[in-house]
Amino acid sequence: MHSNHLLLEEPIRMASILEPSKANFFPAMTKIVGTLGPKSRSVEVISGCLKAGMSVARFDFSWGYAEYHQETLENLKAAVKSTKKLCAVMLDTVGAELQVANKSGNPISLLADGLVVLTPDHQQEASSEVFPINFDGLAKAVKKGDTIFIGQYLFTGSETTSVWLEVAEVKGDDVVCVIKNSATLSGSLFTLHASQVHIALPTLSDRDKEVISSWGLQNKIDFLSLSYTRHAEDVRQAREFLSKLGDLSQTQIFAKIENIEGLTHFDEILQEADGIILSRGNLGIDLPPEKVFLFQKAALYKCNMAGKPAVVTRVVDSMTDNLRPTRAEATDVANAVLDGSDAILLGAETLRGLYPVETISTVGRICAEAEKVFNQDLYFKKTVKYVGEPMTHLESIASSAVRAAIKVKASVIICFTSSGRAARLIAKYRPTMPVLSVVIPRLRTNQLKWSFTGAFEARQSLIVRGLFPMLADPRHPAESTNATNESVLKVALDHGKTSGVIKSHDRVVVCQKVGDASVVKIIELED
Repeated sequence: MHSNHLLLEEPIRMASILEPSKANFFPAMTKIVGTLGPKSRSVEVISGCLKAGMSVARFDFSWGYAEYHQETLENLKAAVKSTKKLCAVMLDTVGAELQVANKSGNPISLLADGLVVLTPDHQQEASSEVFPINFDGLAKAVKKGDTIFIGQYLFTGSETTSVWLEVAEVKGDDVVCVIKNSATLSGSLFTLHASQVHIALPTLSDRDKEVISSWGLQNKIDFLSLSYTRHAEDVRQAREFLSKLGDLSQTQIFAKIENIEGLTHFDEILQEADGIILSRGNLGIDLPPEKVFLFQKAALYKCNMAGKPAVVTRVVDSMTDNLRPTRAEATDVANAVLDGSDAILLGAETLRGLYPVETISTVGRICAEAEKVFNQDLYFKKTVKYVGEPMTHLESIASSAVRAAIKVKASVIICFTSSGRAARLIAKYRPTMPVLSVVIPRLRTNQLKWSFTGAFEARQSLIVRGLFPMLADPRHPAESTNATNESVLKVALDHGKTSGVIKSHDRVVVCQKVGDASVVKIIELED
């Protein structure tokens, strides 16, 4: 990657830094994924999260029971109803995660230079001398000198709540390790990560399949976050599994890249997946710290050019316990936006953090400021060059709509779509104004009953930067006469006016199908 990829408008005036931020209807173009859990599952808190800017709710199945998550989801539905804010649902799988069970739940203290044994023997109680693990192949996978990390929420980087081990010897099925730092681990479940070691566990475990085919199917999940994706084949197998579950054939798969294996096969994984989650928590310990930023920049660039959403994790860890992020974290969030990420994923910060609503609000404000100096012109040219010529029909229409909107300083782009693809392509060119994606439902039948599509497509755009969906009346087909298109357009414009993004005398760019032709038109609004 060359140095001319710095996506900043030059120069930034110092005076503008001191101007107060203006409030906007959309907190930011960059989306926020919030993980719901103990500190963020009441209707009241979830409503606060939605108002603050959360557009995707993540349910992490590496802990908790289906009933617990179901209660949380029912509260989310109630909050969506009361706030009138649309929210998508993401199910996060456990995958090939290694865990240590601490049945007693008592804190365990480990002292530097001591020894601890990792054993697959579940009869043993966890103590400062022995850790029972959920994988009997660890002794075959590791060798002397290998690095292993263990922590309650995986290595926050705090040397007192996560432990760093070095393999001293392998004894049968047991792995004897030297403790490198003194730490106290608390909780009933710890996560174990063997750095740069292949773990022979399936990416989609039997428990994951059970959860997806019961909880996931019942709730028609919008996104599946596929933990520990290591190969394109992992995504293909997950897709095959979902396609057999009827309603979930439309669920999008986001591959979570969390180790060297996933990084090595990144290009093939990107081709197969619908989106990518850069899991920097795990990656940050599989990679040397000085290499993490390089992976982030390269991966985000590839996702942007492929027009696939990219999500960055672990941005404001310190806000789990504090009301303000550190300066480094605030800068990190802004850089993730400038690098091209579509969404920021909050984990512990909203799951068990003390300030879930404030965290979402703070991250949203930082994203909004970074978006103001995002060099759209350079980004647009780079994307057009990457796509090359001849462009596909849709790609040409999408890039033309964005160029026209920027030239006429339109306040919004309105796109009529039934699959969501046209709107996503417009968002790929990162326009400086919001894209209102008007999803026109389609009628379909399985020979037994008729149903409308559209809700999935609308919710799935909630993870794409700059895309804001609204569901149209199904009586208006997407490809129809000019008259019905005009009435849908009026509904969309009215929606834009009530939400404050469109005012009198504004210009609006509309992208729609009229018969067989795709049309980009510019409208100037009257009083």
